Amino acid sequence: MSQIFAQFWRLMKLCLAGPGGKWSIALFAIIVALDLGGVYATILIVGWTGAFYGALEAMDGAEAVRQVGIFGMIVAGNSARHLIGQLMRKRLEMLWRGRLTSGALDIWLSNKAYWHMANATFAHWGDTSKGPKGYAVDNPDQRIADDCRIFITSLLGEVLDMISRIVGLFSYIALLWSLTNFPLSLAPIGINIEIPNYMIWAAFVYVALASLLTHALGYPLKGLVVEQQRREANFRFALARLRSSFDEVAMSNGERAERGVFDTRFDAIVSNWKKLVNRELILGCFTYPFNHSVLRIPLFVALPGYLAGHVAFGGLMQLSTAFSSVVTSLSWFIFSYRDLAELVAASSRLDNFLEAAKAAGATGSGIVHDTTTGPVLSLRGVRVTTPETRPLLDVPAMDIHQGEAIWLRGASGLGKTTLMKALAGLWPHGAGTISSPDASMAFLPQRPYFPIGTVRDALAYPRAAGDYSVEALDMALEKVGLGHIAGIEFGRSDTRTGHGLSGGEQQRLALARLLLLQPQWALLDEPASALDQAAEAELFAMLRRELPETAFIIVAHRQPQGLGEVRTIDLGSAAISAPSILPQRPDTVPA
Repeated sequence: MSQIFAQFWRLMKLCLAGPGGKWSIALFAIIVALDLGGVYATILIVGWTGAFYGALEAMDGAEAVRQVGIFGMIVAGNSARHLIGQLMRKRLEMLWRGRLTSGALDIWLSNKAYWHMANATFAHWGDTSKGPKGYAVDNPDQRIADDCRIFITSLLGEVLDMISRIVGLFSYIALLWSLTNFPLSLAPIGINIEIPNYMIWAAFVYVALASLLTHALGYPLKGLVVEQQRREANFRFALARLRSSFDEVAMSNGERAERGVFDTRFDAIVSNWKKLVNRELILGCFTYPFNHSVLRIPLFVALPGYLAGHVAFGGLMQLSTAFSSVVTSLSWFIFSYRDLAELVAASSRLDNFLEAAKAAGATGSGIVHDTTTGPVLSLRGVRVTTPETRPLLDVPAMDIHQGEAIWLRGASGLGKTTLMKALAGLWPHGAGTISSPDASMAFLPQRPYFPIGTVRDALAYPRAAGDYSVEALDMALEKVGLGHIAGIEFGRSDTRTGHGLSGGEQQRLALARLLLLQPQWALLDEPASALDQAAEAELFAMLRRELPETAFIIVAHRQPQGLGEVRTIDLGSAAISAPSILPQRPDTVPA
């Protein structure tokens, strides 16, 4: 239980963080006050019940009509209170959801935690025995989009309901105590005992037994709800993955294989759903009759007092209403058990995800990165390994000067791309020191990423298209041979990268970003693999003209053409030497 409250508190701190946090607390207090107005309305209804049925018993038509009018005013006032409270609650719900979502995104994106979690760097979080207590971290999109919504909606609903029930409970008990000023005699069944205010004790005993039985029957629900959410998310992910790769699947005739994946994941949904439904059925075998008898049981409990002549018919109905209010308030746990299970499941998933993201963002690195003021990128004693510490490649010493064109050559699987990730500060596995100049750097990965939006949005990424003039954007596209697509509005919200461009067009668009960024250092991983040598030479020659002072560090299977003199560094050598003060110009630096 303490762990659940700790999770709630950590999540609520995100909701209350930032400007306006105190205002949201004030708004919550107003909503609570409006909810408590419902307790007052219930007390008025209890009093009205005694007066109305008393008038009916006395055959007082005028008083009965007057009580109908009073009933209408109570209902009208209570309805206005409820509607205003609901409106304010919805506003607070979206405010807190926005804060929680923003906080979750900050944690997920901070220090590239999303990258560490998605890569082998943080693969152990999939095993709950190695990560924090809770459930495997999967489907971050669902955690942020769905679990944030479920947590805020359920929390507000259950907390407000619980507060009004607790406050109402004291009011209803005080009222019931004043109405049940007569004892229950057990003499008719041969026991010479009288129980004072017996209806109070009956309410507590009745609900306590019912609550214990509800928890015993419904305890497995939390785990089943969590598992159902996970399997639903896995199925959605499989569908989205096909949507983002439909060309590759269609050309491979992979429909049957994809259908197999869909069927397997949907079968997993059905399998857990059956367990969930069976457990809900077991719980419902008790809660459904309880919910539909809770308003009638009070009448039966109050009946001995009426039959003994302690109360009149109007008093009997008043007692029944007051007892129902007490039992209903005490039964909050029973009525809300299914919703509480979903709330606890969502909070566990979300909190575990955020804690894992914080830990991922704090992932240390065996490779030391520092910044220098000189125009040289230096590697000293760099060893790049896999997450399991299997060696990939060693770079004892390597210096790259600004303005050079470098080709990093090596066999497939050697770790060239991993070295580029290490240069970018991403890959933490290994040892050694990388000293980078205090200058602008641009990294282009093997697979260019294009955001949702227009061609100009994709060109300006990671900055906004509005940071550049339309003329500058269109000129960059023209220089890489994409002037004909400058005005295209994709308007698509799917996850397909490239927006339908060919592989060569995607690479041209990615290289065009360098014209806008004007970096002093450009690290390119297979930047022209989809282009022929003539097109590659033309593009690189243009980039060298436009960026004469830029150092190009390129990983490729063939020597780059068009950049002028290119120094080749063979990463497959047993040792990699560094040039002295000035860059060496031979085609290959020997091992």
